[in-house]
Amino acid sequence: MAARNKARKRAFQILFEADQRGTAVPTVLADWIRHSRSDDRQPPVNEYTMQLTEGYADHADRIDELIATYAVGWSLDRMPVVDRNILRLGAYELIWEDETPDAVVIDEAVQLAKEFSTDDSPAFVNGLLGRLKELKPSLRREG
Repeated sequence: MAARNKARKRAFQILFEADQRGTAVPTVLADWIRHSRSDDRQPPVNEYTMQLTEGYADHADRIDELIATYAVGWSLDRMPVVDRNILRLGAYELIWEDETPDAVVIDEAVQLAKEFSTDDSPAFVNGLLGRLKELKPSLRREG
């Protein structure tokens, strides 16, 4: 499972970079792939990282809508960039990727928040993704 953990971390970094640069996720993903092929120091982008980033990109509008709807008291623009992108990745994997158990998706997102964000972020990420998990059957039908 360490490979999946690294894949999620890379996918988060790609989403974060795209958000910071104001660039499309597929463009940043292509940059990462190109750099990994031309620079021996850059680790390769594995299949699961590509699956997560492309999956998010395919559902980005719906995911942002869900986050904005269920993040009580927080608009996407006001949300810390790190948290916003952890939630984007977690929401995609939770709702559209059936291979990974929901509890693992949420735990991995909380771990990313612990590593990269504020002390309050893990609880925020856990709470919002927990709410999406509860609503998952209806969210899939709607989206």
